[in-house]
This record gives sequence, structure tokens and C-alpha cells, in this order.
Amino acid sequence: MTKNVLGGVLQTCCTDPLTGFYRDGKCNTGPEDVGQHTVCVLMNDEFLLHQAALGNDLITPRPQWGFPGLKPGDSWCVCVEYWKRSLEAGVLATVRLEATHERALDVVTLEMLTKSARVN
Repeated sequence: MTKNVLGGVLQTCCTDPLTGFYRDGKCNTGPEDVGQHTVCVLMNDEFLLHQAALGNDLITPRPQWGFPGLKPGDSWCVCVEYWKRSLEAGVLATVRLEATHERALDVVTLEMLTKSARVN
């Protein structure tokens, strides 16, 4: 059973667009996922633009990778290191804790995640 950062069962982040490193709708991770796509985030303009400025373009579609390109209102499993860089810059987007993989805690603290969290 895969767990979330709250210790419960990892919930689905988004199926439209279909997210996750494994494109299973969840922020599952494994040895192949070197970017650790473990944080479930609800996109907003500021976060998308900041991520692009960091070199993590979440806006441009990349069909060869099954990536549709994101817009405000979409949820997506983002790389924990990139999420952390936005947080440190004061750029917040809503995190869904119940859909954020427990491995995110290898890089950030639960306190950091809860700064912009929404719990269902």
C-alpha cells in the first residue's frame, strides 16, 4: 500500500489531465523517477510562470512524453525539488496532502507542505 505524507493511502491527484510519473493519476514514484514527481499541486498562473522561470516548463505540451501542457486549475504531480524552490521564493500553489507521496518527505518537511495545503 502506497502512503501519502499524512500516513494514509495515497489518493489520486488527477486523471484529466492524466498525471504521475507512471501516468496512473497518482504521485507514485520509483527508481526510474529521478525527478521524484511526488507533490500533488493545483496549478495557478504564478506557480506555472515561476516553474517555467526555473527551467521546469509545465505550460508547453510535450506529446512525446504524454504531457498535455498545464493551465491554472489543473492538478499535477510535480518534482519535489522544483516545488521546494517555488516555496522558498514565496510562490505558493495549493498542495493536496492526501495525494502527495510520502517520499516527498525525503526532501521537504510536512510543515513546508502544509504552508499551502488543502486536505479533502
